[in-house]
Amino acid sequence: MADKFVGKWKLCDSTNFDEYLKQVGVGLLTRTAAKAIKPELEFVVDGDKWKMTSTSTFTTWVCEFLLGEEKEQATADGRKLKCTFTFVDGKLIEEQKKIKDDDKESHFERYIDADGKLVITCKSGNVEAVRKYEKI
Repeated sequence: MADKFVGKWKLCDSTNFDEYLKQVGVGLLTRTAAKAIKPELEFVVDGDKWKMTSTSTFTTWVCEFLLGEEKEQATADGRKLKCTFTFVDGKLIEEQKKIKDDDKESHFERYIDADGKLVITCKSGNVEAVRKYEKI
């Protein structure tokens, strides 16, 4: 199932992402830039070792991880959190736990829908965003 993620993806739809970014404490300038870009994601998978790269006109962000292993990770907007990834029922699940008291925790689910799109749900508190990507 993980092989369905492998390859490059282009953002095609985004719902409520600005509200999610606001919820986790991202500033106005960064949120405004995030709304204007359509990043590409690339997944490389080798067993339990994954590499996720997000590329846009402004930045490239790389996240390498082993399934089930907690590690400190900088988010694309620069926040540092403790992240754990698992793969359950065809979904790549990411739990982001706070390090500093004023950080916000998040839950991500990444999966391939019936139309072959990569769907990412981002949840923090009572705010949920959905981002969809098409394979390129």
